Amino acid sequence: MLDPGKYKKILIDKHDDGVVVATLNRPERRNALSHRLHWEVSELPRDAMVDRNVKALVITGAGSAFSAGGDFGPPDKDESPSDRPASSIGQEAHWIVENLLDCTKPVISAVNGPAMGLGATIALLCDIVVASRSAVFADTHVKIGIGAGDGGQVIWPLLMGPNRAKYYLMTGDSVDAEEAERLGLVNFVVDDDALLPKALEIAERLAKGPGLAIAASKVPLNRHLKSIAQQILPFSIEMEGATLRSKDAKEAMKAFLEKRDPVFTGR
Repeated sequence: MLDPGKYKKILIDKHDDGVVVATLNRPERRNALSHRLHWEVSELPRDAMVDRNVKALVITGAGSAFSAGGDFGPPDKDESPSDRPASSIGQEAHWIVENLLDCTKPVISAVNGPAMGLGATIALLCDIVVASRSAVFADTHVKIGIGAGDGGQVIWPLLMGPNRAKYYLMTGDSVDAEEAERLGLVNFVVDDDALLPKALEIAERLAKGPGLAIAASKVPLNRHLKSIAQQILPFSIEMEGATLRSKDAKEAMKAFLEKRDPVFTGR
């Protein structure tokens, strides 16, 4: 059951026609995924799937960003260890990917601005990606000295091809909305003020459609994506953890605090 009261960092708006709009709601942090929001995103697709009243899910971000990715800063003042389950970040990284791919309901991302790192992974794992003209996609893990281990290595190459994906994952370069559409990352690019109406138009159309047939049309494709994720994710998350402990990652954090460019040594 998708219970809005369960969620503190995602606004859940249930429409009478079965469409649900889930808004990542940390605009002051560009919707970066705090520990609590990370867990909530991992739970969202599963809760939507088991709720019989939900027929389509739209995911978007509050404010000027979809999501800036992982948040390495302190928790929000209203967050405490007691209100977050004891699952590890690594476990939740698996759940975010797997639960998005397991969801039998149509999932549409309405990308309203930057989608970085894990934020880009979440947006691109959705069944249909609608981007505003101000949207920007990038997997920026490498820029802070860590590997792109939380799903970027799964979805980017499947959408744009391995060589293009390796370029963007190794450089951390960004892709604007029009280029993302050309490369196959997104389905539609619309003006900023048309973003949510377009996403809702698609969601409402699917919500009115034959739900069993729609599920039967997406689930086998997502089974293929999930089989690839099961091969890649354990290794990529392990390697991300290893690079997180590297000297380069520590140098990137130090450089960020000192407001300078990092000097990497490959160690």
